[in-house]
Amino acid sequence: MEGEIRVLVVEDDENVRLGVEQAVALAGFAVSAYASAADALAEVAPGAPIVIVSDVRMPGIDGLQLLDRVMAIDAQIPVLLISGHADISTAVGAMHVGAYDFIEKPFSSDVIAGRVARAVEKRRLTLEVEGLRASLRNWQGIEALVLGKSPAMAEVRRKILRLADTSVSVLISGETGTGKELIARSLHDFSARRDAHFVALNCGGLPEQVFESELFGHEAGAFTGAIKKRVGKIEWANGGTLFLDEIETMSMPLQIKMLRVLQERVLERLGANELIPVDCRIVAASKADLTELAAAGQFRSDLLYRLNVAQIELPPLRERREDVPLLFEHFVLAAARRFGTPAPYVTAAQMSDLMTHPWPGNVRELQNVADRFVLGLTGDSLLSEGTGVTGAGTLAEQLAYFERLLIEEALRRHHGNVADASGELGMPRKTLYHKLRQLKIADRDSQGEDKDA
Repeated sequence: MEGEIRVLVVEDDENVRLGVEQAVALAGFAVSAYASAADALAEVAPGAPIVIVSDVRMPGIDGLQLLDRVMAIDAQIPVLLISGHADISTAVGAMHVGAYDFIEKPFSSDVIAGRVARAVEKRRLTLEVEGLRASLRNWQGIEALVLGKSPAMAEVRRKILRLADTSVSVLISGETGTGKELIARSLHDFSARRDAHFVALNCGGLPEQVFESELFGHEAGAFTGAIKKRVGKIEWANGGTLFLDEIETMSMPLQIKMLRVLQERVLERLGANELIPVDCRIVAASKADLTELAAAGQFRSDLLYRLNVAQIELPPLRERREDVPLLFEHFVLAAARRFGTPAPYVTAAQMSDLMTHPWPGNVRELQNVADRFVLGLTGDSLLSEGTGVTGAGTLAEQLAYFERLLIEEALRRHHGNVADASGELGMPRKTLYHKLRQLKIADRDSQGEDKDA
C-alpha cells in the first residue's frame, strides 16, 4: 500500500462506492469505504492520516455538511467531492470554502486515481510539516538553539556542551552563512559566564585604527576625534565572552596585541599606560583555513595556537541536506511570527527544490528563502534561479540528480580519491566507477579502475 495515508470513500450508491474503492485500491492506496458520512466521521480526528472522497448528494449528512464537519476538526484534511453535472456549481463553491477538489460524474478510474494521488501527497507533506513543527515546539536546551538531525550537527552540539563551562579559547570554522555566531553565542549561553556580556565584533568590518579602538578602547585625546574615554570590546566582555568573527582579516600589528591579551590577560587602552586585567573567554571564527594562512605567513602561528585550543567545524548545508526541512520550517515559523502572517505549507515539488539546491549561501540563504516564501514573494519553485533537476522532473531524474550531488561531494571531501569516497558512501569501488561513467563525473584516479576491478 502507498505510504501511511488512508483514503475514505463515502458514497451511498453501492455500485459507485465499489467502483471508486477498486480504482483507489488498484492505484496502490489503502482504502476504506462507507455508505454514510456518519460512519466515516468516526475516523476523522486532528492529524489523522486520511484523505476523504465523498459524494455531494447523500441522505442524512450530505457531502457539504461532511466537509464542514471535517474542516472543523482538521481543516488540512483533503476532501474531494464527487458531483453530478447539476452539482458542479455547488462543488466549485465548496472549493472556495475548503474542499480540495471535485470530480464530475461520470469519471474514469485513471481520473479518480490521479486526483487521489495528489491529495494523498498533499496530506503526507502536511503531516510531515506538522511533525517537524511539533518537534520544534518540543525541543529544549541546546537542541532548540542549534537545530539539525544530522550526525554532524549532533557532534557540534556535543562539543558545545563539553566546552561551554571551560575557559579554553575556541576556533569555529565554516563557510559564510553556516551560523558561526550562533555557535559562539551557544557556548556563552550554556556556560557559567551566561550572565555577563556576550560581545561580538567583526574583524573585517572596520578600518584598522577604528577597529583597534573598538577592540582595546582609548583614553580621551588618544587620537584626533577621541573626545572622551571609551571602553573597548575586550574590556566590556570582562567576565563574559568575546566573539571575533572573520579573525583571518585581522592585521598583523593587531594580531600581536591580541596575542598579548591571550597570554597575559591584560590590555592597554590607546593613549594609556595602565594595564587593565581582563577575564573574558575568546571565541574566534574564520571562513578561511588559518593553518594554511599561517604556513603562508599571512596569519601568526603563535596566535593560531592560542585561539585553536579547541575547534568546532560547521559543515556547509549541502553536506547535511537531511537538516533542510527542519531548518526551513523553523525559519518559516519565525518569519510568520515576525510578519504577523499564517505559516504556509510547502508542496512536494517545492521541498524537492529545497533538498536539491546547492545552498552556496548556506543557512543564511535558506532563511532568506523562508522569509520570501512567507511574504508570498516566491514562485512555485521557491528559488529565483533554476537548480538543475527539480520536483518538475521524473522520479528517476530527481534520484539521479541527488545521487550525483552525493557522489560529487564525497569525491570533493576525499580530493578525488575513489577508494576513500567509496568507503564513505558504503559502495564497492567497482560500483562507484560504474556510477562515475553513468553520471559522467570525473575523478582523480579513474585510471585505476581496471587495476582495482
